[in-house]
Amino acid sequence: MTAEIICVGTELLLGNIVNTNAAYLAEKLAGVGLDCYYQTVVGDNVERLAGVLKCAMERSDVILLSGGLGPTEDDLTKETVAEVCGKNLSVDDHSMERIAEFFAVRDIQPTENNWKQAMVPEGAKVLDNDNGTAPGIILETEKNRIVLLPGPPAELVPMFEQQVLPYLDTLTPGVICSQTVKLCGVPESQVEDTLKDLIDGQTNPTIATYAKTGEVHIRVTASGEDTKAAGKAIKPVVKELKSRFGADIYSTKAETTLEMAVADLLMANDLTVTTAESCTGGMIAARIINVPGVSECYKAGLVTYSNKAKRKFLGVRKSTLDKYGAVSSKTASEMAKGAALLMKSDVAVAVTGIAGPDGGTEEKPVGLVYIGCSIKGEVTVKEYHFSGTRSQIREATTSAALILMRSCILKYFSKVTFGKK
Repeated sequence: MTAEIICVGTELLLGNIVNTNAAYLAEKLAGVGLDCYYQTVVGDNVERLAGVLKCAMERSDVILLSGGLGPTEDDLTKETVAEVCGKNLSVDDHSMERIAEFFAVRDIQPTENNWKQAMVPEGAKVLDNDNGTAPGIILETEKNRIVLLPGPPAELVPMFEQQVLPYLDTLTPGVICSQTVKLCGVPESQVEDTLKDLIDGQTNPTIATYAKTGEVHIRVTASGEDTKAAGKAIKPVVKELKSRFGADIYSTKAETTLEMAVADLLMANDLTVTTAESCTGGMIAARIINVPGVSECYKAGLVTYSNKAKRKFLGVRKSTLDKYGAVSSKTASEMAKGAALLMKSDVAVAVTGIAGPDGGTEEKPVGLVYIGCSIKGEVTVKEYHFSGTRSQIREATTSAALILMRSCILKYFSKVTFGKK
């Protein structure tokens, strides 16, 4: 069976809101074995929405629509679907009661247009909305299954998970499962070259690569009669990826972020960490602090933007700054050493660079960054040349700092464990 996604809302077309619903729904459709060939965004316009819907009904079995179920005049998804399908709208008493209860418990007086949301096409199945007032709808025609979902993700996601997924599960005999293998510090071109033979010969499972800032994610996807069968097909491919990429893989779980992997590595080895930042202005600290439970290992974050701050808090020598400048390998090294000494931490990472758009020279261009990492007094410094906007350079620097920290920790413990053997 084929599926199609239609996201309704002029605000999506204008770019006022990022269309996260489409990505979420597409991933979920694949998980239940539905092939999604088309996605459309259409504004709050009856004629254009009707045209898009008619086209979708001709080419797809299952159609998911999100948005346009609210109480205002421009919320016309339900009305348009009913008209295209030749269905009348009538009041659903159950939805009326739920809407009344929603406002009563909040001590809010509903306006007359709120009751519009209780109108549903004849013969439709109503989906309760536990997080808002707009109920969802499943409408089956001779050829199509049409699912209407509210636009806000906080309403759409739980409704889809709890009520729509079980329904879609009954429509297909098989499932599609995926596993993500995450690499860091390896260019996408190199990853694809390493995987060329696997990609060229793929059938089931399939392999796809996705570039992130400082990372490459490899998604292995397999179809099977059930989750167990699909998982069995994925397992040998993931094993082969581990063989080819080794320590460059930081996780095989989609939910694990790079900062989580670094924090886990620190906590597993009873290491404490401090960050000292110049051009990133606290972005590394923010990424690390995103990890639950990181208070066990994270000591402090210092934003030492000026030379004076580098000298006062991190002990960077005036002679170093005068001779080599703030953006230099020597300064990054002394920043890392100073942060570790100041906070008595086992690990310290320090960054200094030129994020632009101004401040670059021929000798030190915009995008030049030095990152230093101190592990138990042993310091590694790397030079980087990033490109893009100020924001992109800072983001790339943040990811590179996490990657260098991970690499240095692995190298240090490999030396400690195997160095004398």
